Amino acid sequence: MAQPAGAAVDEGMWMNPVLAGVSEAAAAKCTFAGRPVPPLARGLPKTVESMCPECARLIPARLYEDAGRVLMEKTCPDHGRFEDVYWGDARLYLKAEEFHYGDGDGLENPNTPATSRCPQQCGLCGDHASNTALGNIDLTNRCNLHCPICFANADASGYVYEPTYEQVLGMLRCYRSTRPSPARAIQFSGGEPTLHPRFLDVVRAARDLGFSHTQVATNGLRLAREPDFARRCEDAGLHDVYLQFDGVTDDTYARTRGRPLMAEKMKAVEAVSATDMKIVLVPTIIRGMNDHEVGDIVRFALQRIGTIAGISFQPVAFTGRISTADRLRQRYTLTDLAHDVSRQTGLTDPYEDWFPLACVQPFSRLVAAIRGKPNIVMSCHPHCSLGTYLFVGRDGRPAPIPQFFDLKGLLDDMWRLAQKAEAGRAKWFRKAEAFLALRRHWRGDRAPAGMTFEGWLHTLNGMVDKSVGRGRAGRKTFRSLLVAGMHFMDCYNYETDRTRRCVIHYADPDGRLYPFCTYNAGPVHRRRVERKFAVTPEEYSRLRRNDEARNTNDE
Repeated sequence: MAQPAGAAVDEGMWMNPVLAGVSEAAAAKCTFAGRPVPPLARGLPKTVESMCPECARLIPARLYEDAGRVLMEKTCPDHGRFEDVYWGDARLYLKAEEFHYGDGDGLENPNTPATSRCPQQCGLCGDHASNTALGNIDLTNRCNLHCPICFANADASGYVYEPTYEQVLGMLRCYRSTRPSPARAIQFSGGEPTLHPRFLDVVRAARDLGFSHTQVATNGLRLAREPDFARRCEDAGLHDVYLQFDGVTDDTYARTRGRPLMAEKMKAVEAVSATDMKIVLVPTIIRGMNDHEVGDIVRFALQRIGTIAGISFQPVAFTGRISTADRLRQRYTLTDLAHDVSRQTGLTDPYEDWFPLACVQPFSRLVAAIRGKPNIVMSCHPHCSLGTYLFVGRDGRPAPIPQFFDLKGLLDDMWRLAQKAEAGRAKWFRKAEAFLALRRHWRGDRAPAGMTFEGWLHTLNGMVDKSVGRGRAGRKTFRSLLVAGMHFMDCYNYETDRTRRCVIHYADPDGRLYPFCTYNAGPVHRRRVERKFAVTPEEYSRLRRNDEARNTNDE
């Protein structure tokens, strides 16, 4: 039965037994700025902080189970009651909390002091509990498509936001100056970022500043239309192409992007396949529009696994006005994705094979403790993502990692080892223990065809070391495909606990960093930033003519 919005939290709420013994320590955790990090609220029902979709006022919201789903209910004093589906499967929602291994420490040098007005007064503050796992820089709001579902709404603004090369350099340096762990992965986004007149120079600058991973979120049109563009991107230092990819039919693209695009998507994939770069497909999924193609997208990727390394499904976020009926009809959640992949491909079990991507935190913390150096930690909220890894055997058959590896058992062991190493107890001995744990949780009889334990370790090494996993050396590893979803929030399902733990950030030309879901949703800091630095289309044309006269393009 549905729980009323005022119901009390069940004192016997579900709890991860591995973490039960450290709950008091977690409650006392502070960021580097000395601000307490409230421990993750577990179980159902519970009360969280959300906001009104109409006025953005912070209001309490109730998460509760109803008919096997997790619903969010909230009431604004001025605008009334709102309800939405938060996760489509309560069982998976609770399972995801098993994979939360504590919180991060934030930044030693936040942009702003701690604030009592999160998330409106943003620009990573002392309350923020996570570092930057992936930094974003919007290079332009110009685009060569007119997509009806674009959250950036780039074509309707009436102005041009396009940071100069010098401003982009400043934003890159801002990410590299975060402490104690400088950002290592950067994504250029937009608009269509490849339209920036100095796009290739920007990619080179990221490489020269020490970013170990550089990617671009693109619709792929330049890759499809310019024969040498992919090679030039690779030569400049680009590693991955995050390719907008909503389906495998023109009918889907006509609905999501306003025109048939499948032929150009294929040309973009072919262009990248001629390089050592990798592709991650990025489908925006809307219930009733393209959710029936989820399985076909997975099969498309598996057939091209030498080039395509992953799929980052993004359930649609509603950033504009929409009727309640349309919103509930089109709402698609991470658990819907897990079930659809399982039903449409037969390759995974939603309850056995899917997990939050933040579960890698024990590995990061153990490595940092053993080396005695800070490390990037994936300490995001367990309800921000859900996914699995498929590994392909020598017979061409894919298998999800939990099928041949006790992932949860390994993570629990790694978490215990990380805590011991962080306490300073025999750090280098923990390295040997970690190897033994990997061996102990290996299920060789269920592994993909031809995969040995040693081959598995070599493949893992190739996933973190490009010199091992790409090019000719990569042929010795087993192919893998990340199949995952990132559900970015909108005002209807907003939860500030998630924004405080966000690890995907945006930079602005003033040197501030923002969590993804405060930049594009909630207070939507994107609007303020773009308007501050925007010019009129006429002024932009004049500036471009002056630039071209000085031969400062990226050719």
